[in-house]
Amino acid sequence: MAGEARYEELMRQFSAFGAVKRELGRILPSDCPSGSTAVLTLLSRHGDMRMSKLAELLVVDMSVTSRHVAHLAERGWIERSPDPADKRSRIVRLTPAGWSQIDELSRRTTRLLEERLRDWSDDEVDQLTRLMQRLRSSFDDCRTTAHRPPQPPAEPPAPPPAPPALDQTTRTPANT
Repeated sequence: MAGEARYEELMRQFSAFGAVKRELGRILPSDCPSGSTAVLTLLSRHGDMRMSKLAELLVVDMSVTSRHVAHLAERGWIERSPDPADKRSRIVRLTPAGWSQIDELSRRTTRLLEERLRDWSDDEVDQLTRLMQRLRSSFDDCRTTAHRPPQPPAEPPAPPPAPPALDQTTRTPANT
């Protein structure tokens, strides 16, 4: 039961983390909601990519990705171009204005985190970063294995051992 209580407390902390995310969301420009920010951030980290890859990284449906991309393209922060390898697909890339927007978003979030975590030591911030990366990695592992088809065993399982032979003789007590 001690393990269960530990995970219940972890769930309470995840719920409380929602307040942190909401506050981070409040510092975003009104024309750059969190979904758009996620697209810009992924493009800045991973470079140009197909819309399908972007949807995969966002872990959302392609229609949601398309709405985010359209919103950002209207503002001139990204551009879409045909994929030379497959003209039906689109490659998405940041524009210079998009890079400027990323810089502004980074400045805003950095200032807020510095303000809120000013009484944390560098080691504590580093530890939180490592633990959050590890948590994310654990969930990424679950997501990729959930979609993977079951793999056949390397070798067929060994047959179960045969039950011991029953002694068919009946014994009666000896008269002594």
